[in-house]
Amino acid sequence: MAHEVRGVIAPGKNEPVRVETILVPDPGPGEALVRVRTCGVCHTDLHYRQGGINDEFPFLLGHEAAGVVESVGEGVTEVEPGDFVVLNWRAVCGQCRACLRGRPQYCFATHNAKQPMTLTDGTPLSPALGIGAFAELTLVASGQCTKVDPEASPAAAGLLGCGVMAGIGAAINTGQVGRGDSVAVIGCGGVGGAAIMGARLAGAAKVIAVDIDDRKLSIAEGLGATHTVRSGENDPVAAIRELTGGFGADVVIEAVGRPETYEQAFYARDLAGTVVLVGVPTPEMRIDLPLLDVFGRGGALKSSWYGDCLPSRDFPMLIDLYRQGRLDLDAFVTETIALDQVEQAFDRMHEGDVLRSVVVL
Repeated sequence: MAHEVRGVIAPGKNEPVRVETILVPDPGPGEALVRVRTCGVCHTDLHYRQGGINDEFPFLLGHEAAGVVESVGEGVTEVEPGDFVVLNWRAVCGQCRACLRGRPQYCFATHNAKQPMTLTDGTPLSPALGIGAFAELTLVASGQCTKVDPEASPAAAGLLGCGVMAGIGAAINTGQVGRGDSVAVIGCGGVGGAAIMGARLAGAAKVIAVDIDDRKLSIAEGLGATHTVRSGENDPVAAIRELTGGFGADVVIEAVGRPETYEQAFYARDLAGTVVLVGVPTPEMRIDLPLLDVFGRGGALKSSWYGDCLPSRDFPMLIDLYRQGRLDLDAFVTETIALDQVEQAFDRMHEGDVLRSVVVL
């Protein structure tokens, strides 16, 4: 049986999103039907609307979500109806070369639900990141459901589904920030703010926030930044070096995804330091660095995809820290909105007015 629910659709490139009735099927083998409680408005959803991911319109947007399992299909053992879950877009296969080497966080064959969700006329929808959670119900692979403490706020918990996990993971998993390290974060939106929080959680002695917006720098201080640099008025490389004894930071996390800021990150790190790219570039972007500098400065240049997280390991642990008052996920929730306010939320995101708008259903 198909369920008729409301969902937010991106009908075509750069067209405004709209709420439409969609059809969500009952779960088949290996699938779960989830009643969505909250879903964050992430920049990736805007990329989908703009055609920056692919051109498989229409898209069912939304992916940064928490909800309750409504029903499950044949063979599902990870979750059961009534479980409170955070949705993830890394349902590991357990069989690919990464999984078999004990590195499931790099799974090369993650999977989604096999059945399509559709418009009422039968047009198949492409769910954002295989989730499509700007809807009252969504169909996902059961491995995309990570069970967490049901006492957690859904608005806060759902943010682990993408941006907050990407940032925290960039610091802890990819950058491997350690006790006493110096860390610089370039770009202090939702992902960069989470990287600041992750660096503090890992025990960094100095956390330097870099942004062009004073509002974001003020928020960054609340998330754990020990120093701030307004890059529109100061050379961020010189400022970071000055704050680190003239050497540069041990770990620099680039959370913008632009060649200019990546080059700043490259030269703002100490010798043998680490650069982590977690900001998402667009296809036409290129970087030009002297190969001798790449060789001579040593260290590591890394990309962080989803914070190199393993949802089954990381989500419950971070929710436990949140429940203990040691991880302020609520700080990322700037506002809660209705399903029909997503387009306006994109505008506020573009203007830098919010860390996260969260749709509450």
